[in-house]
Amino acid sequence: MNIEEYIASGKLELYVAGVLSKEENLQIHNDAEQHPELKKEIEAIEASILALSKSASPKLDSNMFTAIKRRLNLEDNTKVVQLPKQKSGWATYTGWAAAVVLSAGMLWMYNQNKDLESKIEVVSQEKIDLESKIDNANNSLIETQDLLNTIRDKNIDVVALGGQVVSPESYAKAYWNKKEQKVFIDAKGLPEPPDGFVYQVWSLKLNPLTPTSLGLLKDFKGDENKIFALANANNSEAFGITLEPAGGSESPTLEQLYTLGVAASS
Repeated sequence: MNIEEYIASGKLELYVAGVLSKEENLQIHNDAEQHPELKKEIEAIEASILALSKSASPKLDSNMFTAIKRRLNLEDNTKVVQLPKQKSGWATYTGWAAAVVLSAGMLWMYNQNKDLESKIEVVSQEKIDLESKIDNANNSLIETQDLLNTIRDKNIDVVALGGQVVSPESYAKAYWNKKEQKVFIDAKGLPEPPDGFVYQVWSLKLNPLTPTSLGLLKDFKGDENKIFALANANNSEAFGITLEPAGGSESPTLEQLYTLGVAASS
């Protein structure tokens, strides 16, 4: 427990003023029993309130008392019954008023402190979110630059994939780096797949026709650039993209062949 933060929170003043809930009062009482610094601070707050109440109470001097007797036509020898000494109602009300005012002030300070803490938390979270966005933007720029460097490499084979019967307007491109055994698929020309389906990329040997899956174009809807990197250690003669059920298929569904392109070296 940080004692200084505990004291600065304003809870002790509210505890003395009696405006906290039963559970909060019990918690502060237990904390004070365990930490002498808190108990000492509570006693100091109580002493301050008592001093404020005392200073606000009016006092009657002897001259004022004599004047009151004259107003009541009391003789000097009139027996006056002495009542036990106690604070006048005015003094009591004044003390309570002072305590209420002090409590209201402490409550306002407590609320202000909580409001400030809340604003600090909001600002801190906004700072974290901004830093995260900056990191993501920086990573995106790095990935984009790496991609541009890759597809501009002179050793890259570019394979155009044209639309097929099921979707003649579709098109795509494959950027094949044989040295690094990677292929980048630019799928910007493909329509978004319907729910429950995914595009699957195939490396093809043509004679006889032998397809090998290179992977899925995952999160197609969420990828703004629609460029996907896949590993390709095959001696590919062509590339095809089919629409398959979610999770992909072991072999291509030829009736759902969207694009196909033959590599220049085949």
